[in-house]
Amino acid sequence: MAEQAHSAASLGTVDQQALDEVVTFTSELIRIDTTNRGGGDCQERPAAEYAAEKLSEAGLKPTILERTPGRGNVVARIEGTDPTAEALLVHGHLDVVPAEAADWSVDPFSGEIRDGVVWGRGAVDMKNMDAMILATVRQWARVGFRPRRDIVIAFTADEEASAEDGSGFLADQHPGLFEGCTEGISESGAFTFHDGGGRQLYPIAAGERGTGWLKLTARGKAGHGSKVNKANAVGRLAAAVARIDAHEWPVRLTPTVRAALTEMAALYGIRADVDAPDFDVDALLAALGPAAALVEPTVRNSANPTMLSAGYKINVIPGEATAHVDGRYLPGGEDEFKTTLDKLTGPDVDWDYHHREVALQAPVDSPTYARMRAAVEEFAPEGHVVPYCMSGGTDAKQFSRLGITGYGFAPLKLPEGFDYQALFHGVDERVPVEALHFGVRVLDRFLRTA
Repeated sequence: MAEQAHSAASLGTVDQQALDEVVTFTSELIRIDTTNRGGGDCQERPAAEYAAEKLSEAGLKPTILERTPGRGNVVARIEGTDPTAEALLVHGHLDVVPAEAADWSVDPFSGEIRDGVVWGRGAVDMKNMDAMILATVRQWARVGFRPRRDIVIAFTADEEASAEDGSGFLADQHPGLFEGCTEGISESGAFTFHDGGGRQLYPIAAGERGTGWLKLTARGKAGHGSKVNKANAVGRLAAAVARIDAHEWPVRLTPTVRAALTEMAALYGIRADVDAPDFDVDALLAALGPAAALVEPTVRNSANPTMLSAGYKINVIPGEATAHVDGRYLPGGEDEFKTTLDKLTGPDVDWDYHHREVALQAPVDSPTYARMRAAVEEFAPEGHVVPYCMSGGTDAKQFSRLGITGYGFAPLKLPEGFDYQALFHGVDERVPVEALHFGVRVLDRFLRTA
């Protein structure tokens, strides 16, 4: 209803064909099963060919690249009107996490459109954004619009695993395709967060915690299960895992999180000086209520045990036991993270990175951030844009190797009760048609001014 109350001018420059296409493309991309289980068997190539075809129809010259057969990536460049301007990377991944069909209300790869909602795996993570990009680029071709700066479009493989066949491969082996890119936008930002009290927040990501997936190995003395064993690998591992699980990480506020806390405190009329020596972040989070969920995971490092493996027979004490831990560290926090893990694992358990990626931080006072904020506020004037840091990570980590500063900006206007974050990797993933319409309008407006 709020959208209907806007003037025609406020609906921007997006035409009906783009609005129709963003819905169609989301549905059709969902129907292309690009499940990534992490074992290397994912096939993004059909989705890459689909995206490349849509870009070619818009007059672009997309390139499909593969490190491994079937793991397709697509890159295309839109030339801007100002050859001296720095280029902008707009990227989205084509793979999705697995979906167990028996748990769903619909076939997770049906792309069903029902009651104004598009259903299926990838509806929010992140084939919706892929569709927005395609719809925007195609409209520009229809009207002959060229942006000020070069825009590089990239659709990647393997984001839901190691990114070795996707953004990592592109950054390491094809950096020339991203020449001139200094900033980029992708998933997990500019969505509606309802705080339960009538406010609508639109968090735009300006940072990511680093990824520290760990493998712990305990070694001991193998033997009979009936005998006393003071060097039991399972016991040593269990003790280390218990210490990691119980550890309370200290507060570490990064510039992005400080900005988020400052803006949110002001929005809620809470007096808080985040720079004060006695500042109590937990007290502020409690006062923020449900909105604290946007910030709480990123005021500390974290380490969560996730997997255990040991032994082969109940009456045999194994000589080795292993565990895996999902660790995340804040920008500037990796040294503390490593030192802490050394202490928590102790002398009888070794650990190493199973997978490691850097933490990221982007300025919230940049012209690009201001333009993203303005684009959201134009189409959601009742909303409040706030910065935030992602608790997890995206392909922006790999593209940062090329000096590209990444933001999370995949706009969606969502109704109250629609839990966007719970649908990431969740059952019955879906996205409202009106959210896609809002997203393509906001994306178009931002990219036209970027």
